Amino acid sequence: MKLSIAIVLAACSPSPPAAGPACPAPPSTSPGTRPAAIGETFELASKILGEKRVINVYLPPDYAKGGAFPVLYMPDGGLAEDFPHVAGVVDVSIRNEVIRPMIVVGIENTERRRDLTGPTDVPDEIKAAPHAGGNDRFRAFLKDELMPQIRARYHTRAETALIGESLAGLFVVDTLLSAPDMFDTFIAIDPSVWWSHQVVAKTLAERLASWSQPAKRVYITTSDLDEMQRGVKIIMDAYDRHHPAGLTISYDPLPAEHHNTIYPVAEVHALRLLFAR
Repeated sequence: MKLSIAIVLAACSPSPPAAGPACPAPPSTSPGTRPAAIGETFELASKILGEKRVINVYLPPDYAKGGAFPVLYMPDGGLAEDFPHVAGVVDVSIRNEVIRPMIVVGIENTERRRDLTGPTDVPDEIKAAPHAGGNDRFRAFLKDELMPQIRARYHTRAETALIGESLAGLFVVDTLLSAPDMFDTFIAIDPSVWWSHQVVAKTLAERLASWSQPAKRVYITTSDLDEMQRGVKIIMDAYDRHHPAGLTISYDPLPAEHHNTIYPVAEVHALRLLFAR
């Protein structure tokens, strides 16, 4: 099995055993104490996905004072996944006046290998992710069900962003390719663009020759894994050749980081670059 597959699919999941190893339960509250809140949570019954999804939302410190805010959407957004550290970095960066205030919306996984990938005919990938290929349906859930809910519930601006690492990073790149109108900003951290013979990277590289979209900003970074670097190089070589009008891709390689350490480092770089005050 590929090294990258082994690392990516080792991620815990709050779903049943078939969807991945279980995440550890949060610590219980001792008498005389109360939980430390990092945001709020609601459930959304999805007709598109045929299941309920848990949505975690971080609101900026001065949210109650009024105004409207950009929204950063994130797969892998459960409380036992990446939501706490992303929301924490956003919060401290806002309080220190490093970045603009924003709302963070985390989507907790049920079966991430299904939702974040396109189809594949690679035997090892099929074995590791037998339900792969649901990314279009998950994207429709975001566009047609979740995003309208967020606009209805919270004070939002039209400005939106998408952040993800590993398979979620693959989903970010695929969304830039397949539905670039959905977001203004795309943050792909160590994206698994090796998936399915690098089809997303290769197709995006071809598309850059005739790119015609409103202004988009993209941040991509890679760790020390060669397979991630090779796929991103395909994209960046095409970007350097064509320099599509309105598309800004910032590549920030972090070879000192490993796949399991890069997210907390890269999110600081990306947020400071793309949402500076």
